[in-house]
Amino acid sequence: MQFKYPDVLKTTSLRILLISLATGFLALGQASFVYGQSSKKLKTIIVDPGHGGTANGTVGEYEGSLRSKEKDIVLGISLKLVDILKKQMPDVNVIPTRTNDTTMSVKEKAKFANDHNGDLFVCIHADAVPLKTGSRILGYKDKVVYHTKYVGTGKNKKKVVTKQVKKVPIKEYYKIPTTRKGTSTLVLVARQTAEKVKAMENSEADFITDTEDSSYQVNYSSPEWKASALLYSQKYFRRSYLLANLVQEEIAQTGRPNLGVWQREEGLWVLHATQMPAILIETGFVQNYDDERYLNSESGQKEIAEAIAKAIIKYRDQIDGPTRPAATTVGN
Repeated sequence: MQFKYPDVLKTTSLRILLISLATGFLALGQASFVYGQSSKKLKTIIVDPGHGGTANGTVGEYEGSLRSKEKDIVLGISLKLVDILKKQMPDVNVIPTRTNDTTMSVKEKAKFANDHNGDLFVCIHADAVPLKTGSRILGYKDKVVYHTKYVGTGKNKKKVVTKQVKKVPIKEYYKIPTTRKGTSTLVLVARQTAEKVKAMENSEADFITDTEDSSYQVNYSSPEWKASALLYSQKYFRRSYLLANLVQEEIAQTGRPNLGVWQREEGLWVLHATQMPAILIETGFVQNYDDERYLNSESGQKEIAEAIAKAIIKYRDQIDGPTRPAATTVGN
């Protein structure tokens, strides 16, 4: 059936006006759905030590390395962070994805965080870079080589093979440690929201409606919900970026090189699929001589954990309002 405009609506100006009004009412209805949602308080923090079990992560390979494994380093830092947060934020549920050397895929970690209704996901890693290869001469050895030439012409042409012994170097190859050191924090790039929206579709916990609207039923196929989910995921980005900057500020206070906040599009599946603000902290470089020793030391792990904890407390103060002593109490 073809709709026919009444004569009064046939003028272009009136039609444009009514279309604009209709669009405005739709946007207003959508906005009321989005902004009618109350912000979730920070009640549960998921701390994820990267890798584990059969996944070693980065392993020290340069000459003189401690041969340490990333999975062990980040577990130590994560458990210290969990302990500090539980003491400094007793009203918050702090849950590690693993407490020992167990294997968990990134999908299992994301599911763990979502199943525990996390409000914040903090993933702890150590950074990696390709290493250059060096060589040194250990000595020399004899090598026999043969040179062939032909003399004469026609039927008198002969092949003459000459044996020669020459000295060749005996080389040893090794990996050169990187000069890059310091700490950085990664967040999901703002426009990469598809997995976040999909994760929210699989959850009943993300859209918290006002108390007078508790019976509201979300239609996940509606364009209004899709738009709302997009705004919600963008809010996750803003909060993730806020925390990432706070972490780097606290890291800088320790005197460690502050490598800044980076946005990534690929390779961060846990940040894509978690239904909450999420960051990934690259605590240091296992392939750097100084960083490897710092990351393996009790004092280094404690310093990083305290810096992250201070940042998380400041983050909660900013999104929920201060309800406890300032973050400077951490580590005192």
